[in-house]
Amino acid sequence: MKTDARFEVKTGLSLNIEDVHLWRADIPGMTACVPRWMPMLSADEQMRAGRFHHAVDRNRFVVVRAMLRQILGSYLGKDPQKLSFRYLEKEKPALGEEEMASDIAFNVSHSGEIALLAFGRNREIGVDVEQFRPSTDTQTIAKRFFSPNEQRQLAALAQQEREEGFFRCWTRKESFIKATGKGLSLPLRDFDVSLEPGDHDALLATRPNPLERTRWRLCDLPVETGYAAALCVSGTDWRLVEKSERECGA
Repeated sequence: MKTDARFEVKTGLSLNIEDVHLWRADIPGMTACVPRWMPMLSADEQMRAGRFHHAVDRNRFVVVRAMLRQILGSYLGKDPQKLSFRYLEKEKPALGEEEMASDIAFNVSHSGEIALLAFGRNREIGVDVEQFRPSTDTQTIAKRFFSPNEQRQLAALAQQEREEGFFRCWTRKESFIKATGKGLSLPLRDFDVSLEPGDHDALLATRPNPLERTRWRLCDLPVETGYAAALCVSGTDWRLVEKSERECGA
């Protein structure tokens, strides 16, 4: 989705039960909105924004939280500023008590200049995006956190493909643990993901319960060179809808 400093979410957006909506923010192009959007945030969110030492981090936080509020407000027909949030197990964010009846679930991830926001109804959702970082010790991290199956897949890649393969694996694993809501309390070695590019069924195995795998669909998301992204959603009867600039008002 192309975004810029004119971004505003139209009112009255609908979110069907069979759809999962994916919104994207190109953060640098939206930082001009920060002064206008800051009052939309809650007092707690404004305090959190003020704790960032670097403007780039503060702006990223404000952009993502303001977009989240605007999109949810449009789905719910509510003033974005009046929305409340709560935190589930392992600090997974969810709508507050007044909005719980909507059954809208969401998840957010940002890295570098990209933020992804995913929404669905009556579903568990996890999304993750990662910018490739040359300083990352991919070999050490893979040995510590990847399953034996994933380590074999990574080792089978040509040397020049391993950085991309590592981040592809990492985002898929992150999106799964975020969707489950268990965070890192779910051992990363207890499930296997595919490292195949563009995979739309990337969850290969779950342990100790092999049937857990059938509850989820995990897929790659297309992003620019230098990034990897993945989405995991409970159930297999959903379709991905990438929201476009046509959903935004000038």
